[in-house]
Amino acid sequence: MITLGVFSGAEVILMLLILLVTLVIPIIALVDILKSKFEGNNKIVWVLVVLFLGLLGVILYYFIGRKQRVQENQNI
Repeated sequence: MITLGVFSGAEVILMLLILLVTLVIPIIALVDILKSKFEGNNKIVWVLVVLFLGLLGVILYYFIGRKQRVQENQNI
Protein backbone atom coordinates (compact mmCIF):
# COMPACT_ATOMS: atom_id res chain seq x y z
CA MET A 1 0.00 0.00 0.00
CA ILE A 2 1.27 3.47 -0.85
CA THR A 3 1.75 5.69 2.18
CA LEU A 4 2.04 9.44 2.25
CA GLY A 5 4.39 10.03 5.11
CA VAL A 6 2.62 8.82 8.23
CA PHE A 7 -0.86 8.57 6.66
CA SER A 8 -2.14 6.12 4.08
CA GLY A 9 -4.21 7.21 1.09
CA ALA A 10 -7.50 6.21 2.74
CA GLU A 11 -6.67 8.24 5.84
CA VAL A 12 -5.90 11.31 3.74
CA ILE A 13 -9.23 10.97 1.91
CA LEU A 14 -11.06 10.58 5.23
CA MET A 15 -9.36 13.69 6.65
CA LEU A 16 -10.27 15.68 3.52
CA LEU A 17 -13.91 14.60 3.82
CA ILE A 18 -13.98 15.62 7.49
CA LEU A 19 -12.42 18.97 6.58
CA LEU A 20 -14.98 19.46 3.84
CA VAL A 21 -17.87 18.75 6.20
CA THR A 22 -16.57 20.95 9.02
CA LEU A 23 -15.77 23.94 6.79
CA VAL A 24 -18.06 23.91 3.77
CA ILE A 25 -21.38 23.08 5.44
CA PRO A 26 -21.17 25.97 7.96
CA ILE A 27 -20.21 28.34 5.12
CA ILE A 28 -23.29 27.24 3.16
CA ALA A 29 -25.45 27.84 6.26
CA LEU A 30 -23.88 31.29 6.80
CA VAL A 31 -24.58 32.28 3.19
CA ASP A 32 -28.20 31.14 3.59
CA ILE A 33 -28.54 33.16 6.81
CA LEU A 34 -27.02 36.30 5.30
CA LYS A 35 -29.24 36.13 2.19
CA SER A 36 -32.45 35.65 4.20
CA LYS A 37 -34.51 38.23 6.07
CA PHE A 38 -35.19 37.81 9.78
CA GLU A 39 -37.10 39.86 12.32
CA GLY A 40 -35.13 41.85 14.87
CA ASN A 41 -31.70 40.55 15.78
CA ASN A 42 -32.39 36.95 14.77
CA LYS A 43 -29.95 37.12 11.84
CA ILE A 44 -26.95 38.05 14.00
CA VAL A 45 -27.98 35.47 16.60
CA TRP A 46 -28.01 32.68 13.99
CA VAL A 47 -24.67 33.82 12.55
CA LEU A 48 -23.12 33.64 16.02
CA VAL A 49 -24.73 30.25 16.73
CA VAL A 50 -23.28 28.77 13.53
CA LEU A 51 -19.86 30.35 14.07
CA PHE A 52 -19.48 29.26 17.70
CA LEU A 53 -21.22 25.88 17.63
CA GLY A 54 -20.05 24.67 14.22
CA LEU A 55 -21.94 21.63 12.97
CA LEU A 56 -24.29 21.67 15.95
CA GLY A 57 -25.14 25.28 15.11
CA VAL A 58 -25.81 24.33 11.49
CA ILE A 59 -28.14 21.54 12.58
CA LEU A 60 -29.98 23.90 14.95
CA TYR A 61 -30.32 26.52 12.22
CA TYR A 62 -31.73 24.10 9.65
CA PHE A 63 -34.27 22.66 12.11
CA ILE A 64 -35.22 25.86 14.00
CA GLY A 65 -33.84 28.96 12.31
CA ARG A 66 -35.19 28.41 8.80
CA LYS A 67 -38.72 28.54 10.23
CA GLN A 68 -37.98 32.00 11.69
CA ARG A 69 -37.18 33.61 8.34
CA VAL A 70 -39.50 36.32 7.08
CA GLN A 71 -41.48 35.08 4.10
CA GLU A 72 -41.82 37.62 1.31
CA ASN A 73 -45.09 37.91 -0.61
CA GLN A 74 -44.96 36.27 -4.02
CA ASN A 75 -47.55 38.51 -5.74
CA ILE A 76 -46.86 38.45 -9.46
